[in-house]
Amino acid sequence: MSFALLQAPTGSSFGWVVPVLIFIVVMAAVLAPTFIEMKKHHPVGLRVLFFVEMWERFSYYGMRALLLLYMTADVAHGGLGWPLAKAAVIYGTYTMSVYAFGLPGGWIADRFIGYRKAVFIGGLFIALGQFALAFSAVPMFFTGLSLIIIGTGLLKTNSTTLVGQLYGKDDARRDGGFSIYYVGINLGAFLAPLICGWLAQDPAFMAILSKMHLATNSGWHWGFATGGVAMIAGLIQYALQQDKLGTAGLKTGAQEESEERHSDKTPLTPEEWKRLAVVMILFVFSTLFWAVYEQAGSTLNLFADKHVDTKLFGYAFPSTWYQSVNSFYIFLLAPVFAWLWVKLSAAKKEPSSPAKFAVGVFLVGAGMAVLIPISKLIDAHGAQAGPYWLLGVYFLHTVGELCLSPVGLSLTSKLAPQKIAGMVMGLWFWSMALGNLLAGLAASLFLGMSLTHVFELIFVIMTVATLVLIALTPSIKKLMGGVH
Repeated sequence: MSFALLQAPTGSSFGWVVPVLIFIVVMAAVLAPTFIEMKKHHPVGLRVLFFVEMWERFSYYGMRALLLLYMTADVAHGGLGWPLAKAAVIYGTYTMSVYAFGLPGGWIADRFIGYRKAVFIGGLFIALGQFALAFSAVPMFFTGLSLIIIGTGLLKTNSTTLVGQLYGKDDARRDGGFSIYYVGINLGAFLAPLICGWLAQDPAFMAILSKMHLATNSGWHWGFATGGVAMIAGLIQYALQQDKLGTAGLKTGAQEESEERHSDKTPLTPEEWKRLAVVMILFVFSTLFWAVYEQAGSTLNLFADKHVDTKLFGYAFPSTWYQSVNSFYIFLLAPVFAWLWVKLSAAKKEPSSPAKFAVGVFLVGAGMAVLIPISKLIDAHGAQAGPYWLLGVYFLHTVGELCLSPVGLSLTSKLAPQKIAGMVMGLWFWSMALGNLLAGLAASLFLGMSLTHVFELIFVIMTVATLVLIALTPSIKKLMGGVH
């Protein structure tokens, strides 16, 4: 595991200044198109939800980058010292539960407290959970994970539902709006491993703690606590800008349905059942996608820690920083995709949602195929991979993600019957839940296999899944009943 201090090769104490300044300039340039697009062409409420989700994802991905490494690190280095098989099961079960609770979280918002309150209460639970992880005791560890599960189920599902409610039923900006919202998700996911990973892994921070006469065997708990602070920041801006959300989320799904049909007990129509069938079909392929994609936190995280060089242009960095690569690509590509879908829609050449899904499913498998050549060298000779191998993997995964994930969120918000919108969105997050479980278990399931066989197997499975989805696409489009 790499714990090297990020500094210039010369050893200058100010070696970090130039890289940090360059980083700030690059990030400003990369994010500028997204913020310009959001300000000019989208509801002002999108900005509020953009930032609440950004801080929630900072909280989650900062913790996720550390979780498996923390559980398997020895006690002398501040970890729990658990074997990989045990830690992988806990990791997979936890990441599954985070998304699985979106279903009851959506139901609670639909029936009782509404979407706006659900987002705020969920954020409070998340913050409390992150602060609980800052304590070393094992009971506090599991308490913290449980609180985050409940909080994320309430916040993430219903924040996404609110985004859909910002747009009219036939508003062509909806897919573009979800792509911009996705940038907020990934801005938090990008910054979190950099900051929380540095606090947890880097000797520079240990030296700061030493000067303050604090414990110096690890910074794991400082990384976790930082996630709690981030969530509080997101809640403050959310609470202060409620007026910018307009009428979105003011009523529960049951109230909306009651006003439209005078009874929230009206059974679903045949057309609504057909649209729900589409959600369930794409649910299967979404689960497969996330089962591969989310190995970034398990298999690929361990691969990076054990087999990939942690130096770039002469600078050393914590292995957890690889978790930020995907999000950086999102910043570069999401505005392009947001523009592309609107442009193709205007020209009546936009691919159908199932076709976009097929591209995403194939590319996530193709990303793993990138590692097959280097894995053969690692299996045979114990070679170390250069950073560019993972950079290639995450590039393909990002393109695939942008073809599938924001499109899936947008499509679900359009297909879901109004009175159960929160529950259907929660159901959609179950595909991520099951994918996360499989991704977590993969770290232990692959223990007896060579790296080459692991990546080859994943590529074959996802290629077959792509061909099946292509074959089903005409039938799926009929069931959608004119929804695009």
